[in-house]
Amino acid sequence: MTNPRQERASKPNEAAARTLAEIVEKFTRISATPAYKLVAREIERRILSGRIRPGDPIGTEAELVSQLGVNRSTVREGIRLLEQGGLVRRDSNRRLSVGLPHYDRLATRASRALVLHQVTFRELYEAALALQMATMDGATERAAPDVIAALETNVARTARVLDDPAAVAALDTEFHALIGKASQNRVLQLAREPSDLLIFPTTELILRKVKEGAARLLEAHRMMLDAIRRRDKDAGRLWARRHINDWRKGFERAGNDLDQPIDRIYLGSFADAERTAD
Repeated sequence: MTNPRQERASKPNEAAARTLAEIVEKFTRISATPAYKLVAREIERRILSGRIRPGDPIGTEAELVSQLGVNRSTVREGIRLLEQGGLVRRDSNRRLSVGLPHYDRLATRASRALVLHQVTFRELYEAALALQMATMDGATERAAPDVIAALETNVARTARVLDDPAAVAALDTEFHALIGKASQNRVLQLAREPSDLLIFPTTELILRKVKEGAARLLEAHRMMLDAIRRRDKDAGRLWARRHINDWRKGFERAGNDLDQPIDRIYLGSFADAERTAD
């Protein structure tokens, strides 16, 4: 038989235990940041703040050991992390200096993040439209003669391969990269790269399924190039918008849903390329 006094005494203990359990559940185990990552962050912070610029030396490993107060293996691992991203480079004499990031790697990483987040075609279209209009504005204002010449070459090459969807899609990607270059705005250029890698497989898909797609793409490119030559911002904006809207309509005509996650198309295209390579 339970003693009433013992039962009353146990209830506060049970309540305290529940309260302690609730507190514990609110927190997760703390994990310390490895020292080599702290080294990489400190060097990266100084680079991004502009204190040391591309081409500037950052010191030897021994000097960094002394300045940062860590051992040599920690410095070496931190430097290796920065080298992978292109922020630090080593010359033939093993001297360390600030490099320019490997933007192609960054773009690939960002593109993978977009795929993993299952962004939809509609989201990709909206972003591409905004970026296209901004870069076209810059291109009609500031395109240099050498970039205009490169665009002319691109359009001529596209005209010769209209029956090859993969080749046209690749040249379309190059065309828009050149538009970004013509804008002379590096932020816009870098902002375009992750989405451009995802636009390529959708463009190829459209060109394979929509018969007149390649001819319409070529016509839009010709008109955009003409607007850039004439420094006609209004015509540039008009044809940039038409071109992107054609891409969206072609995607729907090819039997796709605008709200479909882009990963299915991107990964399917990648798998096809892998099979072709094999």
